Amino acid sequence: MTQKTIKAIDALEDAQRIALAPFVFQTAVSLRKLGVFNYIFENRDANGVSSQEISEALSIPSYGLGVLLEMAESASLVKKNEAARFELTKTGYFLTYDKTVNVNLNFAHDVCYKGLFHLTDAVTNEKPEGLKEFGEWNTIYEGLSQLAPQVQQSWFEFDHHYSDTIFAEALAIVFEKKPSHIFDIGGNTGKFALQCLANSEDIHITIYDLPGQLKKALANVQNAGFANRISGQEIDWLAAAPKISEGADLIWMSQFLDCFSEEEILKILETCVAAMDQNTYLFITETFTDRQQFSKAKYVLEATSIYFTALANGNSKMYPATVFERLIDTAGLKIEEDRTLGAYHTLFICKKK
Repeated sequence: MTQKTIKAIDALEDAQRIALAPFVFQTAVSLRKLGVFNYIFENRDANGVSSQEISEALSIPSYGLGVLLEMAESASLVKKNEAARFELTKTGYFLTYDKTVNVNLNFAHDVCYKGLFHLTDAVTNEKPEGLKEFGEWNTIYEGLSQLAPQVQQSWFEFDHHYSDTIFAEALAIVFEKKPSHIFDIGGNTGKFALQCLANSEDIHITIYDLPGQLKKALANVQNAGFANRISGQEIDWLAAAPKISEGADLIWMSQFLDCFSEEEILKILETCVAAMDQNTYLFITETFTDRQQFSKAKYVLEATSIYFTALANGNSKMYPATVFERLIDTAGLKIEEDRTLGAYHTLFICKKK
């Protein structure tokens, strides 16, 4: 249905749904946290369950449970059968058991929800005004290691969920290039470095990251028994003139550059070019908005851009591939290979012109 053919009554219903979306979201969060969705599904063979049965089984006050279930029914998360007993709808099922939906919901609730209240100010001031809900930092990356454990967990689960699935496929391509020394730019918790080191006894990894993340990544890799083949370098890419060492056979960036503005991306790429020789590969892995097969994938990416605006740094987003192609060319690089990874990712393999 296009906007040209939608009926006024349907458009009004959509508008009301948007106006009251936070109420539905928090209802879903509460019912999931309280175990109500789980309980209803686990008792699906009992011809549904009554509100009283749920209240007694889960020790939830009947009043609060009642208003939650009424909202959930109106939002089609649960339904009443012919016996007036509650069953889980397909939407309620996916909210409870689909991994991607749960990762997104936890990220939205634990990381973004309070900060999104400041979105208008973030847009106007070009700063992540919502970040003050967590601390006084310029970007969320500076404070990532200091966030509350639940917030950290939801942040990393979101980040890893959209990157870890392509590591095995990407590693096969990395090893095709036969590198002996890889620079892992934005090493996060060290997951990529660990997989590289576990798959080859001849590779050394140098991780470049902010102090908090670097400390955590190096500890994870060292605890896994690879202390002799891992090193790290603290770096602030927002500094006036960041530098990395020469000597890498391959520079790896996975979902890293989207954390910066176009101007900053260009500076990072030019910094890498200065450290590369004609044989050095630069691998850039991203989820580009203009390369998504499914509309919902593009929807998730554009929601992530709102997070960048309100909380992360105030000036980055999930980009279309065309922007990266232009910046790569301007930085003095050429794309030698343009490959698809998994269902959502693109890998640009670049070298100096």
